[in-house]
Amino acid sequence: MSPLSSGLLGDLDPTSDRAVFRQIADQLREAIDRGRFREGEKLPSEADLVDHFGVSRMTVRNAFSILQGEGLVHAEHGRGVFVRPRPPVRRLASDRFARRHREQGKSAFIVEADAAGSHPQVDSLEVKEEKASQDVSARLGSVRRVLARRRRYLLDGRPVEFATSYLPLDVARGTPIAEPNPGPGGIYARLEELGHRLDHFEEEIRARMPSPAEVKTLRLAAGVPVIHLIRTAFDTEGRAVEVCDTVMAADAYVLAYQLPAT
Repeated sequence: MSPLSSGLLGDLDPTSDRAVFRQIADQLREAIDRGRFREGEKLPSEADLVDHFGVSRMTVRNAFSILQGEGLVHAEHGRGVFVRPRPPVRRLASDRFARRHREQGKSAFIVEADAAGSHPQVDSLEVKEEKASQDVSARLGSVRRVLARRRRYLLDGRPVEFATSYLPLDVARGTPIAEPNPGPGGIYARLEELGHRLDHFEEEIRARMPSPAEVKTLRLAAGVPVIHLIRTAFDTEGRAVEVCDTVMAADAYVLAYQLPAT
């Protein structure tokens, strides 16, 4: 029995002043929200929807376009339109930089990937010294040059974020932090070994639509926004020892926070 013949979608309202393609998009969206079409499941074909609603193919395509723009579905050439998976990674801010993870030799990304049951990878790695931008310089206490570490993160082969860490040269030059692989626990473990015991982090987060370069780097589907996060790490002396500029695929993450009541 096809999904349409099982009553998962209703009929159009001919008395409504809402455009027909929007009514179809509304019905498909509701079916997805109610779990009638599950993550990764193929939606009814254009032909099925044309027959069911008695509309043209262009009307159906316009309905699909709305859902793609909302990031609810994605189209695969020659295969059809599928419900996009929900974010697989839960990013718990209060736990991701816990010292116990570094002591176990795990970076925050590896901890989160393990929790999601995914295979983590890092590629497109670049480490070099460069002039600090005005913003990075201000966040690091007016430094002129920094060590920059650029990398892209993948889960199960899919790019989910790319990040650049900027560290003062007097902290990072000539240390394992300047190596492509800084060792177990990542650069935060190395910073603490160098005497910069981490005290706290400050993060600024905003959501926006991606640039063309970000779409290409993260292989984003149409309509998927990004989360742009800038984090500054401070040691117990109050010095900013790292600025990390991260762009994440918004459909890959849930950002979770625990806040005190007082």
